Amino acid sequence: MEAVVVDVGSKHLKAGFAIPDQPPPVIMPTQMKCVPEDGSLDDVTLSEEITVDPIVRGFVSDWDAMEDLMHHLLYTSLGWEIGNEGHILFADPLLIPKAAREQLAQLMFEKFNVSGFYATEQAVLSLYAAGRISGCTVDIGHGKIDIAPVIEGAVQHIASRRFEIGGADLTKLLAEELGRSNPMVNLRLQDVEKLKEEYASCAEDELAYQKTRKSCPNERHTLPDGQVITIGKEKHTVGEALFQPQILGIEAHGIVEQLVRCILSVSSENHRQLLESTVLCGGTSSMIGFESRFQKEANLSSSAIHPSVVKPPEYMPENLSQYSAWVGGAILAKVVFPQNQHVTKADYDENGPAVVHRKCF
Repeated sequence: MEAVVVDVGSKHLKAGFAIPDQPPPVIMPTQMKCVPEDGSLDDVTLSEEITVDPIVRGFVSDWDAMEDLMHHLLYTSLGWEIGNEGHILFADPLLIPKAAREQLAQLMFEKFNVSGFYATEQAVLSLYAAGRISGCTVDIGHGKIDIAPVIEGAVQHIASRRFEIGGADLTKLLAEELGRSNPMVNLRLQDVEKLKEEYASCAEDELAYQKTRKSCPNERHTLPDGQVITIGKEKHTVGEALFQPQILGIEAHGIVEQLVRCILSVSSENHRQLLESTVLCGGTSSMIGFESRFQKEANLSSSAIHPSVVKPPEYMPENLSQYSAWVGGAILAKVVFPQNQHVTKADYDENGPAVVHRKCF
């Protein structure tokens, strides 16, 4: 039986058996509906759907909910049989606390009786999917942005950057912008999320963005409940916030400048291999115009550092940026488990959860 590869994000879980040249067969929301233990539903539950988020800003925030999510994934979605569990590989978020990685291993061995466990960081896996072992990843997820230089398969943690803004914050920004231009429309956040996915884009450069603020054609859109809204300049504001975080009320450099600073903080002999391999990943990186704007900003950097975005190999599935860490995990699983580089049940029983720091890189 093939190993299972799991990449759990703040919005979606990507999972499936390790087949590297295919997209993950399971992509499902991580947010879960909360049902009372006695099965009862009161008026509050009926009027307001109660949900729980196992993952917040990339990290596990509710381990009980995480256990429920994994139980559904492994036994229902992927068809594992109790008593016949296999190997599992996790894509870890950047800068995961040691205690969290240990707790994940403990959950897998003690609650799910896995036969083998491995975990490594998303940045490394996303590079593997692009056919690289060295480079920089710019991962724009639902709840965070991670920028990580990787040299020979090792994340340079001291030079990495993590920002607790992401796609969810851009959705809220779009909701505020649309609320101002459509004051009579009652917008639900889930509708705004779909509007962002359909309309949000990046202007060619800052000058082009300023022009859209003065003059931009409006489009009419009918919401599921029949309300009609107009959307125009708002769709460009969402993308611009990645390059001008001040739009979000955050005093910080834009995403390209942050990448340049990461590279500059790594020893100079490694600059070339980092410059030549920048990989964009995470769902938000697939926004219309983002890649071309990113590359243009990189080429215009005032520093001598001009990062270059690389394309994945042609044989990789389409829309790879949205699940590159999972694909990289599927590639790695073909190596670590057959070569017995993983944490086995015997390793865990002998050494406890801390063994993951010795065997997982």
